[in-house]
Amino acid sequence: MSFISIQNLYTSDNMRNCICDFEVEVFEKITEPLIHPMSRLWLVNEGVGKILINNKEYIVTKGSLVSVLPWQITEIVEVKKPLQFYVVQYHFERVNQLVKTLFNPDNVQLSFVQTLRRGPVITFGEEKYKEIQIVFHQIRNEIRYINEEGKGQEESIFSNVYMTNKLIEILISFVRRNKGGTKEKSTDASEILQFMYTHLNQKITISMLSQKFYMSESSIRSYIKSTTGLSFFDLLNEMRIGKMINYLLYTNLTVEELAEILGFTDDSHMCKVFKARMGIKINEFRNLYQFVGDRCNISDKKEFYEIVEYIYRNHTEDLQLQSISNQFKMSPKELNRVLSYQVEMNFSEFLNFIRVNHATELLLNSDKSVLTIALEVGYKTEKTLSRNFLQIKGRTASDFRRKVKLESEEKKL
Repeated sequence: MSFISIQNLYTSDNMRNCICDFEVEVFEKITEPLIHPMSRLWLVNEGVGKILINNKEYIVTKGSLVSVLPWQITEIVEVKKPLQFYVVQYHFERVNQLVKTLFNPDNVQLSFVQTLRRGPVITFGEEKYKEIQIVFHQIRNEIRYINEEGKGQEESIFSNVYMTNKLIEILISFVRRNKGGTKEKSTDASEILQFMYTHLNQKITISMLSQKFYMSESSIRSYIKSTTGLSFFDLLNEMRIGKMINYLLYTNLTVEELAEILGFTDDSHMCKVFKARMGIKINEFRNLYQFVGDRCNISDKKEFYEIVEYIYRNHTEDLQLQSISNQFKMSPKELNRVLSYQVEMNFSEFLNFIRVNHATELLLNSDKSVLTIALEVGYKTEKTLSRNFLQIKGRTASDFRRKVKLESEEKKL
């Protein structure tokens, strides 16, 4: 069975210290399909050809700008004239987050994802192409500058700020020019990987994908296996590694805590996947690269992760949205927006998610009453715990405990 290769998360060491990287690629013949776990922008400077992005065909020529989002599949299927293009690999999560928060004074809903997914290829006229090419050159020159010896930490910070602005400039030009693509939601199987990636913090199941893409559960499993060579659960863990990196850089959350926040079901397996994918153990990665938190982004970025960490660490206290907003010097609306991006839940949903998970452990591993557990995890009444437990786990706390005890007794017989 032939699987589609998954490109390395970092194609160069520059990506560990910078918001993006630059390189030039030339293709004189067709290529094999490739899965990209990190986003890319391609600017075609020469040649004519056709590419597939998630099984959809696009013509590219001089002046074409191509957007590849995380976990999309690309393949060059025709080369009429040799293709030469600039490639900027970048941290889409970080750029998209900055657009939603720091570059969004009116607090409106902003996201590049849907536009870039619907129409991933545009072709500029000569004048606009030259403008965009200059921006690519500016990114290339800045990367060369910062990689020179003797550059201090402060210069690195300013360089990443500079390159972030250049990336946003390119993306805005892309969105403004993009008139193509359908507004209908795609149900093509080739969209499965990207759907999984953009919904990592939800409880993704084969059943959910089956309903979303109108395919049987066995067909979903078969597609994932035949495409990536990974099982459904292994692929989920693989995708979550990318999101985990930011938390390793910006927080002191333990591996077990990160597994819960990011949706991993097995933290030991997560460690194995991380080591296999990154070539380094989690703790070693954190010790080696955590200092780049101040180099990779605007200083405010770390605060977003600190919000998640603070709520997790203090979920047993009487936490209120307004008081936490005041503590982090932002409005409740902005704090909810930050949480929505970080964990895809608002403040109330995330707090209840953590408390219910904590209550689950106590229900399984102690004989404490439901009321005592409710008070211990931060609720004021048993009723509040049961209501939230029912919403998240599908049954009340008391029913959950009875069911688990019954199953345990049946196993003993």
